[in-house]
Amino acid sequence: MFLVRKLVLAHFWVAFVAFFAAIVLGAWQMYVRSPLSAWINNPEHYYRSVTGHGTVMAYVLPTLVAMGFGYAIAELALKRPLIGIRWAWAGFWLVIAGTVIAALTMAAGKASVLYTFYPPMLASPLYYIGIVLVVVGSWIWVALMSINLHAWRKANPGATVPLAMYGNVAGAYLWAWTSVGAAVEILVLILPASLGLTDTINAGLARVLFSWTLHAIVYFWLMPAYIAFYSLFPGAIGGRLYSDTMGRVAFALFLVFSMPIGIHHLFADPQVGAGFKFVHAAMTAMVSIPTLLTVFTIVATAEIVGRLRGGTGPFGWVKALPWSNPMMLAVAYAFIMLGFGGAGGLINMSYQLNESVHNTQWVTGHFHLIFGGTIVIMYFMVAYALWPQLRNSPPLPSGLMRIQLTLWFVGMMVLTMPWHLVGLYGAPRRMAYYDYTHPALEPQAITVTISAIGGFVLLASAALFLYILASARRQADSVPAVAFSVAVHPNSKPPAVLNGFALWVAMMVALTLVNYGYPIAQLAMTPQANVPVIPIGAR
Repeated sequence: MFLVRKLVLAHFWVAFVAFFAAIVLGAWQMYVRSPLSAWINNPEHYYRSVTGHGTVMAYVLPTLVAMGFGYAIAELALKRPLIGIRWAWAGFWLVIAGTVIAALTMAAGKASVLYTFYPPMLASPLYYIGIVLVVVGSWIWVALMSINLHAWRKANPGATVPLAMYGNVAGAYLWAWTSVGAAVEILVLILPASLGLTDTINAGLARVLFSWTLHAIVYFWLMPAYIAFYSLFPGAIGGRLYSDTMGRVAFALFLVFSMPIGIHHLFADPQVGAGFKFVHAAMTAMVSIPTLLTVFTIVATAEIVGRLRGGTGPFGWVKALPWSNPMMLAVAYAFIMLGFGGAGGLINMSYQLNESVHNTQWVTGHFHLIFGGTIVIMYFMVAYALWPQLRNSPPLPSGLMRIQLTLWFVGMMVLTMPWHLVGLYGAPRRMAYYDYTHPALEPQAITVTISAIGGFVLLASAALFLYILASARRQADSVPAVAFSVAVHPNSKPPAVLNGFALWVAMMVALTLVNYGYPIAQLAMTPQANVPVIPIGAR
């Protein structure tokens, strides 16, 4: 029995309705900053929109999807009722309360700070209080995932933790640790200044603390997508997972390598030493390892299916794959966008090459391919996979799903490729207006127009996604439970170190403290880093 059905549905509905609102804001932003639109009278409206779009996409959508999917995994993979369901609802309502408070503050124009918490710009304290409530609600989820795993292990001594639950708890632990940076920044530095208790703020320290969260949060966003790769994809296309152990290695390495790398976002920051910038750049290269392992494992899984379906020769198996299956299509699209986005990330992590693209539209293109592309398209598939059981409905229409997924892929590619190009030209991001009649900008007009068209294709895809979910009708017959994939060798036990988290969490904490300890201590003891605050509706 699926006891958490209402809980998961609540998380998903709020996440995806908020997501659609954010897509509307994003499409509007693309329109008003393109040659298709006249210059908006009040640029602050643009920055208000960017803040709302980014806050939903960065904090609300992935947090609610991870929480809802996590609760479903805890019950379905462990095959036991969720412990602490009342606490789970309390966490959900905290997230809702925080979202509403932050949204109202942004709508009132008192929080147009672009969601990145970079002082000395300060929003109203209500905005930060809203974000804190979202994080606290998610911490309840982290605690419940740990408690449920502990209870299951106590009842099943020596048993192998199901891979989906292993990845789920890895994502929870990663989020618990990476959120500490932004939480400390808000509670210790930003909120006192926003409340008017101090007129200055240590901007350098705040940026380093936010970098603690800034990049590792991407892998928290990725975790549900990677769980879908490993636990939903193989069974959906009629096969088995190539290697259960490889999946565990990938989840464990995300814990180790995704945390101590955020200072590569501060290459242009003069208050951080070159030595630590180099260390973080080198560590950033290491985080590609779990992704490469995942691509190999999932492609190998697909090859097994293709050859069992009659595919021969070096690439005949590709043609034999079930391309009419929405999951097959989504994963192919996800990997293509991950490849382009990852290649752009190699440029961003390079100290020398970053100089050419820093704070340009190139960065926006890279970011949207990874998050808006790979991650979001797999969020769609998580919802599609769970929806029949959540709604007790027949299977969703595969034809409409394929159209929706293809629109999302095409829209994202059309949106982001021109961004990379104009970024190489030096076009800055986060600008409300460009004068495309200027000789220096006139050649960019066509590329920006193409990007805007891509934004509206994405809007159409998002609308179709909500329509597919909303049109699912309940039926009297019971629906088969979601079945997580099994490995090619299902009875092989993983090494003990890959059936728990003690070593990997210890390494995560240790590497973070080594890579961040000195810069944080140095800036905390540097009074010259304090600068006057710039309140934007803060007081």
